[in-house]
Amino acid sequence: MVSDSVLVMAGLVPAIPLRGAAKMRQYYVYILASRLGGALYVGVTNNLVKRVFQHKQGAAEGFTRRYGITDLVYYEPYDSIALAIQREKNIKHWPRAWKTKLIGQSNAEWRDLYDDIARP
Repeated sequence: MVSDSVLVMAGLVPAIPLRGAAKMRQYYVYILASRLGGALYVGVTNNLVKRVFQHKQGAAEGFTRRYGITDLVYYEPYDSIALAIQREKNIKHWPRAWKTKLIGQSNAEWRDLYDDIARP
């Protein structure tokens, strides 16, 4: 019989025990708007509720604060940060009409979705 210490030294047992299943991290590409048909902002985050709250509070200086862009009108979840960043970059380079169409497909009224995601 092989002892636990031999298994650890051989790298067959994790040095730091895992507690439960490893939680997979979620990333989000999101679009904020100032109003229906207004200014748009495309971003990426790993904590959508927190990030949108920061935009709403004007916590970060810049484009969203300057133009009052606070309404979450669209988001997409991703399991990979690389995929989320690539999608964000792609959407940022789209014509405005494409972004408007993307929002309209799932949120025709451009309703602020923040309350939907912020509920416990």
